[in-house]
Amino acid sequence: MTDFLLELRSEEIPARMQVKAKEDLASLFNDALAKAGLAAASVETFATPRRLALIATGLPLATDAVSEETKGPKVGAPPQAMEGFLRKAGLTQDQLIERDGVYFAVVEKAGRQTADVLAEAIPAIIRAFPWPKSQRWGAGSASTESLRWVRPLQGIVAILGDDVVPCEIEAIVSGTATMGHRFHHSGPVNIGNAGDYAEKLRDAHVLVHFSERCALIRDGAKAAAAAAGLTLVEDEGLVVENAGLTEWPVPMLGRFDPAFLEVPQEVIQLTARVNQKYFVCHDSAGKLANAFVCTANIDAHDGGAAIVAGNEKVLAARLSDAKFFWEQDLKVALDDQAAKLAQITFHEKLGSVADKVERVARLARWLVEEGIVGPCSPAQAGAQPANNDSSDKVLDPGLRRGTQELADQAERAARLCKADLVTGMVGEFPELQGLMGGYYARAQGETDAVADAVRDHYKPVGQGDDVPTAPVTVAVSLADKLDTLAQFFAAGMPPTGSKDPFALRRAAIGFLSLLLQNDLRGSFKDMLLATGAATSFDSLEEFLVDRLKVQQREAGVRHDLIDAVFSLGGEDDLVRLLARVNALQTYITTAEGANLLAAYKRAANILKAADGVDAAAPTPADLVAEERALLTALDTAAPNAAAAVDAEDFEGAMAALASLRAPIDAFFDGVMVNDADPAKRAFRLGLLARFRDAVHRVADFSRIEG
Repeated sequence: MTDFLLELRSEEIPARMQVKAKEDLASLFNDALAKAGLAAASVETFATPRRLALIATGLPLATDAVSEETKGPKVGAPPQAMEGFLRKAGLTQDQLIERDGVYFAVVEKAGRQTADVLAEAIPAIIRAFPWPKSQRWGAGSASTESLRWVRPLQGIVAILGDDVVPCEIEAIVSGTATMGHRFHHSGPVNIGNAGDYAEKLRDAHVLVHFSERCALIRDGAKAAAAAAGLTLVEDEGLVVENAGLTEWPVPMLGRFDPAFLEVPQEVIQLTARVNQKYFVCHDSAGKLANAFVCTANIDAHDGGAAIVAGNEKVLAARLSDAKFFWEQDLKVALDDQAAKLAQITFHEKLGSVADKVERVARLARWLVEEGIVGPCSPAQAGAQPANNDSSDKVLDPGLRRGTQELADQAERAARLCKADLVTGMVGEFPELQGLMGGYYARAQGETDAVADAVRDHYKPVGQGDDVPTAPVTVAVSLADKLDTLAQFFAAGMPPTGSKDPFALRRAAIGFLSLLLQNDLRGSFKDMLLATGAATSFDSLEEFLVDRLKVQQREAGVRHDLIDAVFSLGGEDDLVRLLARVNALQTYITTAEGANLLAAYKRAANILKAADGVDAAAPTPADLVAEERALLTALDTAAPNAAAAVDAEDFEGAMAALASLRAPIDAFFDGVMVNDADPAKRAFRLGLLARFRDAVHRVADFSRIEG
């Protein structure tokens, strides 16, 4: 057994491509080995800005002889099919093997030297490498058949054991020589074998282990901040990106003018991070400090003073631009900015962004006035009647004033929520949409509730994001997502397969999260109708229930139980629906619940096979004990279960159903349902129909798996 080293050295590989490139190299290499009947004990990959490398351990020096079997035509197939197969296999018909009426060609192949396998595999791996973007270079680039690589390929190191694996691609010949650090080392670095690769490059100021560079950056940045009495704002994504930009990382602390701290801290952090790949720091009070940490790719003789000074100058220019945008944007009222939204198309079928804002504003006000969000919603003022009919509400004057004030604030926030899209700052940093609007709204005298709603109305953005709880924010966020869903579905543009160009799945998850985490009570059918987009939303309702199943799966809620409740119809208050589902799940997982489910399915199967079941069949005079017990239990349990559901006492509804378990079991044990006497048969089928209907007051048990 022996080890193999492959290094592909090039001009700088973009940091964002390096992690995936390591995975692709390992995959292509393992596939090439497998095709030749080889396998390594382990494969480790490396990436730096100037090289992509691999070390495979435990390789045999040669492959074993292999037998390749190819399936051919059936016995008695047309002569043309047989002749073609024989030509392809290079055999005669008497050399074929017949098995189960089918011919097979079996060819014995001798073993090969591993070095020969690798010599063929290396050029093939290079040509097949799936870079997201690649280029041609030099004289050969005139041909579309020439080599493509992420950046010009400069060298190949290929060593099996202590010997070079000879190969060549586009005049680049494999060898043992690589290059060290661009500035810290001159001349080639000759590698003896896979075992000394990492150490020889370390001596040449190149750290080939990505994880080691990450650790140096992570720990060094913290230490640099701590030495100045500051705390680093940790950013693992920035650690990874800087590790992809450096072969010998050296974190250094720099400073910027404190006057720039007048700009919102998110702007400063984004400017430093996105444009310059810098970390930022907090002072002892937890506020943003006028300091940053950059990562040099050199151990400078002056301790990094010149590098830090250069980075300070560059960041100052960037922050000056940000400060300019901030100051200029503040000079324009958000109402004036919002007026410009009429010139921006939201979607060609759905009008301008101003049109969307108008719809969201109306909808946000409606959500408050209907009591779905705000002072008269259950989350703020206690539970409402089960039907949540706002026409029946009688509000005291104080609550009515609170509702009116909240409705005004929700409408105001909605009218301003997209205004920052036309500001200079958001034009420079689209990631800051919403956030900047909140800053501008507060600076221009809007209430905290309105400013917060403008800032946070995009939330939650996907699963796991913070869910707003402030009523004004909830109203605007809910209205924004609801409008997006309703409008795109009404226009016939739902997600299809894996395609979701308008992020409707994300909007649905956000909509559901807002409803459930804020305990917002109300019919989502009514909400959809309030958008004015269409009169029927069957496909959107189905889509939302599917998203609900996805969302609740992480909470351990079974999708079939959601179906069991929702499929009965009349339940589109999602908070109430999940309360029913949770109670059902608790009950159905008990032995008693499992037995009742089994009895239900038995009854349903009997009823399905029967013809013309009458749940109100006359009661015979000579009831047996089991019939009488089930009839008595149904007379009590059915109305009790129905009343409990109406009162939203779902545990009570399950308890009512539980009282049916013993009598239904006894009924099946002691009674022949399909009796020869038509009257008895009709009555007994009617009892089963009543049992099924009682269960259906809680859930459709036919939808429950198991």
